Amino acid sequence: MRPKILYIEDNEQNLYLVTFLLDKHGYEVVPARTGAEGIDLAGRTEVVLVLLDIQLPGMDGFEVLDELRRMAAFDNVPIVAITSHAMVGDRERILAAGCNGYIEKPINPRTFVSQLGQHLSRDSSESEGGQ
Repeated sequence: MRPKILYIEDNEQNLYLVTFLLDKHGYEVVPARTGAEGIDLAGRTEVVLVLLDIQLPGMDGFEVLDELRRMAAFDNVPIVAITSHAMVGDRERILAAGCNGYIEKPINPRTFVSQLGQHLSRDSSESEGGQ
């Protein structure tokens, strides 16, 4: 069974690219296109990582992050922001809010999975099959 990663993202192109890259490295992406859908899926799906867009329609990424951090099942699940919020101080503000990592959009397809490596356990990355 492949490790699951919840990706909360409203942009179809970003969702497609990240899903393609992670699938190629042995992960199953569970997509959510809104914050509310992401929270719902988080309550029903065991995941090893959450990727979170900050600019979401309706409920923004900070609200989603706050809800996920209130769920006991997410005490030890890393949450990484993938966002175009790239102004001075945004990275620090996002990390201070409770994210474990921060990746700027547009992502670099060549380095994306390795950027996530520090947040994924050794056991789940063994399915990558030797890059």
